[in-house]
Amino acid sequence: MPLPPFLKALEQNDPEFAQAIEKIMGLSMGNGALDPKTKTLIALALDAAHGADQGVSSLAQQARAIGASDQEIAEALRIAYFATGNSILISSFVAFSKED
Repeated sequence: MPLPPFLKALEQNDPEFAQAIEKIMGLSMGNGALDPKTKTLIALALDAAHGADQGVSSLAQQARAIGASDQEIAEALRIAYFATGNSILISSFVAFSKED
């Protein structure tokens, strides 16, 4: 599995590390227990949770190319929000704590 465009500079700057990353990508995104669409939607949700706009755009295109619907993409993004947004709510409760 080739490196995505945003990591291409690694091939020039640190070819040994680039090969290691390619191996990890293949292990992570290659054939396995999860189908490629599910893996792509998970990666999309994680990029959204980290604010990686280019990754979200690229992964949404990839997901559509392998058969994901806009509804499936929306659900993956809802999960990202639910998983990351709840931590903000939980942490915000300390603002109202009576213990000081």
